[in-house]
Amino acid sequence: MGKQLVWQDRFNVGVEVIDKEHRKLFSILDRLLRRRKQDEKSQWVCQEGIKYFKDHAMKHFAEEEAYMASIHYAGFETHRRLHDNFRKKTLPALERELQQSAYSEDAVNHFLGVCAGWLIGHTLTEDGAITGKTMSKWRNLLPEEEQAAMRQMILTLLKDMFQLDAKVISECYGGEEFGQGIYYRLIYGDGKDGKWEIILVFEEKLILNTIGTMMDSDANTVNVMLVNAARYTAQQFVNRIKVQFPSTASYEMREENLLTYDQFQRVFEKEQPQFSLLFDTGQGYMAYCVIAPELVGKETETPINADNAMTEVRKYLDHGSMTVKKKILVVDDSDLMRLAMKQLLEKDYDVTLANSGLSAIRCITLNRPDLVLLDYEMPVCNGSQVLEMIREEKDFADIPVIFLTGRVDRESVKKVVALKPAGYLVKTLKPAEIKSGIDDYFKKVQ
Repeated sequence: MGKQLVWQDRFNVGVEVIDKEHRKLFSILDRLLRRRKQDEKSQWVCQEGIKYFKDHAMKHFAEEEAYMASIHYAGFETHRRLHDNFRKKTLPALERELQQSAYSEDAVNHFLGVCAGWLIGHTLTEDGAITGKTMSKWRNLLPEEEQAAMRQMILTLLKDMFQLDAKVISECYGGEEFGQGIYYRLIYGDGKDGKWEIILVFEEKLILNTIGTMMDSDANTVNVMLVNAARYTAQQFVNRIKVQFPSTASYEMREENLLTYDQFQRVFEKEQPQFSLLFDTGQGYMAYCVIAPELVGKETETPINADNAMTEVRKYLDHGSMTVKKKILVVDDSDLMRLAMKQLLEKDYDVTLANSGLSAIRCITLNRPDLVLLDYEMPVCNGSQVLEMIREEKDFADIPVIFLTGRVDRESVKKVVALKPAGYLVKTLKPAEIKSGIDDYFKKVQ
C-alpha cells in the first residue's frame, strides 16, 4: 500500500470543528503509514498509534454529529448510521484481526488501508454533503432495523437453500464488477405508482456451483437452461424475503430484465440504492441491491416474458461470449478522462473504471485486468504509490501497468521510466494515437 496520506485543501468542508479533526485523523494515519516498517517489531508502538486514531475518530464522530444536530441537517440520521457502521462493525472487526494476529504486518496494513479508504471516501462525499459541497450517495437507505433484518434474512436463505455459509464483505456495494457476472433485475409494482426494484448479481461460478450441481449439470459455463433456472430460483429467493416485510406485501412482479454490466452501471449512476450488499458465499460472489421505489426510472431494456424468454436469454449469453475481450482497468481521478478513455476503448476492450488507488486495488481484486492504465498525477495516492501497492501483492505483481501522464518534460519522463512500467502514454496525444499505443502493446505480448 502507499507510504503516506497527504492532506489537501479539497478535503475541507468549511466547518472548522470538522476540518480540524479531519486534519488530525489524516495526520495520525500518515504517521502510522510512514513508521509502520521501522516499528513493525514493536507491537506496543502500533497499539498506541491505532488507539490514538480510534480515540480521535470517536471524538470526531461526536463533534460532527453535534454540529449536524445544531444545524438540523436533513441527512443526520443516515450520516449517523454510517458512523455507527464504522465504529460498531468495521473498527471492532479490524481490531479483532489485529489482536488475533499479534499485530502482524498484514493485519496492520489491512487496518491502515481500510481506515484510509473509509476516511477519504467519507470526507469527500458524506461530510461534504453537510455543507452542500457534494451530494450524499446514501440518501434513501432503508430504516436500520429493516436493513438488518433483510441482511440476516439473505444470509439465512443462502444457508437454507444452498448450504452456503456466506459473509457480508460490503454493506455499501457501489456496483463494482466482480468476475464474470449475471445481472438480473426484477421490478415490482403495487398497482398504483409505487415501484420496487431488485437487482441480483451472481458470479457465474456461483450459479455453476449451486444450481448447476443441483441439476446434475456437467456444464463448465453458464448456459440457457442454467440461467432460466437461476431466474426462477432468484424470484423465489426475493419472494421469501418480501413476505417478511409488510411494507412490500401489495407489490407484485411486473417486469424482469437481464442487464449487461454497462446497463447495470448506468442504474447505479442515476439511482441511489436503499440497500446494497456484497456477499462472499465461498462459492462465488453475490450482490443484492434494492432501489428506492420513487427513484426507479423508465425502463428501456427488453422485458422477459413467456414468449421471448428462451430467445432473450440466449441473446444475453451470446452478447457476453461473442468475443473474449482483453480487460483494461482505467485509473484516473478525472471524470472527464475516465469517460473519454472508456469511449475510446470499449469497442475493442472490456473497460472498467476506478477513480482512486484504493478503488483500483478493489477492482483488481474482484476482476483481474489484463492491463492497468494508471494516471501518474493523482492526488492522495499517486501513480507511483498505486504501482507499488500492485507490485507488493503477490497475486497482482505481474499485472502490466502503463502510465498515463500529462507531463512531457525530461525530468518527469525520467521519473516515470525509472519505475519500470510496461510503458507510458502522454494524455495530450490524439485519441487515435493513444488507442494505437494500447493496441500495439497487446500485439507485442500475444
